[in-house]
Amino acid sequence: MKKKAEYWNKLSENRVQCTLCSHKCILKSGQKGLCTIRGNLDGILYNLQYGESVSISSDPIEKKPLFHFYPGSMITSIAPNGCNLDCPFCQNYEISQGSVATKYISPKKAGEISKIYNSIGLSYTYTEPLVWFEYLIDAGEEVHKQNGLNVLISNGMINPEPLNNLLPLIDAVNIDLKTFSEDKYRKILKGDLKSVLNTIETFAANNIHIEVTTLIVTDFNDSEKEIINIAKFLSSINKEIPFHLSRYFPHYKYQKPPTDPKILIEFYNIAKSYLPHSFIGNFQNIEMESSFCPACNSLWISRQGYNVEIVGIENNKCKTCSKEINFPL
Repeated sequence: MKKKAEYWNKLSENRVQCTLCSHKCILKSGQKGLCTIRGNLDGILYNLQYGESVSISSDPIEKKPLFHFYPGSMITSIAPNGCNLDCPFCQNYEISQGSVATKYISPKKAGEISKIYNSIGLSYTYTEPLVWFEYLIDAGEEVHKQNGLNVLISNGMINPEPLNNLLPLIDAVNIDLKTFSEDKYRKILKGDLKSVLNTIETFAANNIHIEVTTLIVTDFNDSEKEIINIAKFLSSINKEIPFHLSRYFPHYKYQKPPTDPKILIEFYNIAKSYLPHSFIGNFQNIEMESSFCPACNSLWISRQGYNVEIVGIENNKCKTCSKEINFPL
């Protein structure tokens, strides 16, 4: 299904310019943007995959990953085809860079499915949901009508105006901060670092629960300097932002060896010196998956894969030192 898009300008000769993200694609009639979702039909910009989802699944919230947002709960997940980045190591390239069969989910239906299977709400995930913008607005409103929560798993590539209009509907977000190099974002990923950093800062400034993930990719961002710069940036916003360092495996166009576990552990220790809620993903280590009190270091939440147990929190406080918990349980 298609729907007339928001955030675009009409140009001469039936051309349009999309203004949703920093690409600001200029499109002739019949042409799609880099995201493949937004396209020009006879001088009008449309969301060409409005409500078209590649899957409907029920996931642990930790899979997003969100470790400090109702830990141990389940959430319903949907996703479109398409993405406004072109990462050579994409872990979901079949749907982000290609196109698979979809099923239409109306906004009303999205609200309804957000409550099935003991779900806390709806997660927009797997590819890049921000390019689904018009659907996020409509579905998000229906989810809130059902008292569900809207969770966004995103690369953060969106311009300030549409982002500000989306904020009231989003309850939690995980932003994939791929590198701290503007040059790498532009030349390798076809993206814009400043846009992503603004998105992170904006969500945090509006008290929306935020976590950040960085995939540690061999010979791309696996340097101590990168991790220090990212950790310093996040800690300058809020030292208790959960930070996930995830292990890369060869995929899509990128066939470098998997992330060296020794490097992953080293980076974890560096990150944890700035951000006490740092975690490792795609590499099983109970201690580095679990949550600890930043004040007294007592165990708060034990994790082994998706087996989650809250052990050191009572009445929203640390059992040991009474530090208040600043995330929802």
